Amino acid sequence: MKIAIIGAGHIGSAIVTCLAQGHLYNEKDIIVSNPNIDKLERLQEHFPAIHITTDNQQAISEAEVIVLAINPWKVDEVLSPLRFSRTQILVSLVSGVCISHLAHLTEAEMPIFRAVPNMAITERSSLTLIASRGTDKEYQQLIKQIFEEGGKCLFLQEKQLDTTSALTSSGIAFALKYMQAVIQAGIELGIPGKDAMQMAAYSMEGATELILNHNTHPLLEIEKVTTPGGTTIKGLNELEHKGFTSSIIQAIKSSATTLIDKEEEDAKNFR
Repeated sequence: MKIAIIGAGHIGSAIVTCLAQGHLYNEKDIIVSNPNIDKLERLQEHFPAIHITTDNQQAISEAEVIVLAINPWKVDEVLSPLRFSRTQILVSLVSGVCISHLAHLTEAEMPIFRAVPNMAITERSSLTLIASRGTDKEYQQLIKQIFEEGGKCLFLQEKQLDTTSALTSSGIAFALKYMQAVIQAGIELGIPGKDAMQMAAYSMEGATELILNHNTHPLLEIEKVTTPGGTTIKGLNELEHKGFTSSIIQAIKSSATTLIDKEEEDAKNFR
């Protein structure tokens, strides 16, 4: 079974890395296309057996699954010239472009999925959100297997994708922004940058493991380390005084609203 990835940017390359290091595909069954040959050659340096091409039609010609990892404004330009088979499966990683739009540019009855992974997919730690419309169970199972190479999967209705991706895909950036702030604080307190980064990263990893391994609530874990008059409660109160919680909530809502507006605008043309 062959898989084609159209696009070798950050997320396209992350998908290639995930699949090439996984168990579902051999490197030789992965085809990557991109207009920039330098990007492709850099990718092939890491995974010598993958096939690379600047010709999208050549890339998809023998592929059972086609992963679209390009910018939203390039969708029509890239998909319109291509000749698809209804037996192929299209998986779009493009934000704000609805399934109806993709169906307009592809073969009738072709199974189409939208997926929202995050960059942690290279570490097998992504929660990938997946949506489709009227696809068979066997296709859903295959797509699930593909993205489980890079972590966990969650199937949703398409209308939920934009809202939830603000928590998962954009959420990685928000978490890293917090980590950056912790590192800066550590440096200001005299801790070497590399040490501060290790401390911040392992603190976040530890917090995550507590929640996922014990199915507990963050508030319960916070209470365990918050003693009356202690250092933690003083720090937490300062965070709230500066609007930490409301800032996070507003950031996620703002990201979600932007994505929702883009998709609603896109969907108007394909109802």
